[in-house]
Amino acid sequence: MSLEKNINIVLIDDHKLFREGVKRILEFEPSFQVVAEGDDGVMAAQLVKEYNPDVVLMDINMPTMNGVQATAELVRNFPNSKVIILSIHDDESYVTHALKTGAQGYLLKEMDSNSLIEAIKVVSEGGSYLHPKVTHNLVQEYRRLAKESVAVGLGSRVEYHRPLHLLTKRECEVLQLLADGKSNRAVAEALYISEKTVKNHVSNILQKMNVNDRTQAVVSAIRKGWVEVL
Repeated sequence: MSLEKNINIVLIDDHKLFREGVKRILEFEPSFQVVAEGDDGVMAAQLVKEYNPDVVLMDINMPTMNGVQATAELVRNFPNSKVIILSIHDDESYVTHALKTGAQGYLLKEMDSNSLIEAIKVVSEGGSYLHPKVTHNLVQEYRRLAKESVAVGLGSRVEYHRPLHLLTKRECEVLQLLADGKSNRAVAEALYISEKTVKNHVSNILQKMNVNDRTQAVVSAIRKGWVEVL
């Protein structure tokens, strides 16, 4: 008997074929239940009010009311429901806009099933989750801005050093791979450890660094010179 908490999900996307594909993936996870589906942001608010889901998977581009507008409404009126944006856009501006609106996750529609399942579990527990490619793009944008600051004399280049005063050697390795945009699965494969062990390392890193999610951890690590940047 599984001890995992059941997670109720509302799926909002105006492409029925895509919705069916996502639903089929979610049905393989015993703790997941898709309680309702809709095809625009207006319907999202109605369904969340009726079903009070744990997680809302929300397409960003929809008629009538887009995903970002719908997310703002849900966050304002139904704070217990956590939103993960589904998008084809990996541009930093889309991501930051969605996150500022209140979304707790951002996934690209090119995601694999493992990323989708991991994102739902992380967000349902109060964490944040970004698609690895999105994390990579945000980090690249931060690096670009940092280099520009150095070039115009607004900052100074930070020397790389592992934070062994705070993290274990293994946690430093995990942090570096997160900065490289690796998913938990990719980190596990790179270090020859299980995904469960990776999740434990990530949790420890976030706690020790006093940040809420992996993106904050990576940006903070870059700023402090704790990871190598190319």
